Amino acid sequence: MGGLVPAAVLVLDAQMGALGANPIQRAILQTGLLALVLLILSLACTPLRTLTGWTWPARIRKALGLLTFFYAVLHFLLYLLDHGFTPAVVLEDVLERPFVTVGFAALVLMLPLALTSGRGAVRRLGFQRWQRLHQLVYVAAGLGVLHFWWGVKKDHTPPLIAALVVMVLFAVRLIRSRRARA
Repeated sequence: MGGLVPAAVLVLDAQMGALGANPIQRAILQTGLLALVLLILSLACTPLRTLTGWTWPARIRKALGLLTFFYAVLHFLLYLLDHGFTPAVVLEDVLERPFVTVGFAALVLMLPLALTSGRGAVRRLGFQRWQRLHQLVYVAAGLGVLHFWWGVKKDHTPPLIAALVVMVLFAVRLIRSRRARA
C-alpha cells in the first residue's frame, strides 16, 4: 500500500493546483520517473540478496514489479490524456517518435510480466519458461532508461545515473550467473 502514496500525493497536488502550469505534463514526468525508479529497485532485489544474504529483498520484488507496471500504465494513461485519447494521434506518435516508441515498447514488454506475476502462472508455464519470460524485464529496463535519456532535454545526469545503476545491476547478475555455471 505504501507504494501507492506517490499516486495519492499526485492526485492531491492536482486537486490543489500544485502541479504547475502544465499539470498533465508534470504528472507524466513524475509517474514515468516513479516507474523507472521502481523498476530499478525491483532489479536490485536479487543482487542485494546475493551480496548481503538478506532474504527480504526477494519478498518485495514482486510488489515492486507490480508497482512499476502500475506507474508505467498511469504514465501511459496520462500521455493518452495529454493527446486527447485520440488513437490516430497516439499511433502516429508511437510510430514516428523513437522516444515514444521505446517507452511504449517497454510498457508492452511489462504487460506479460504483470499478467504472469502470480504463483499460478509459474505453475502453468513451468519455472524455466516463466523465468525466461521474466527476463524481458532486462529489455524493458534498457528501453526505460533510453526513454528517460531521450525525454530529458538539458541535464542528462539523472538518466546517466539510471543507466549506470542498471548496468551495475546487470553486471552483478552476469557475474553471478557465470560463477553458478563454473
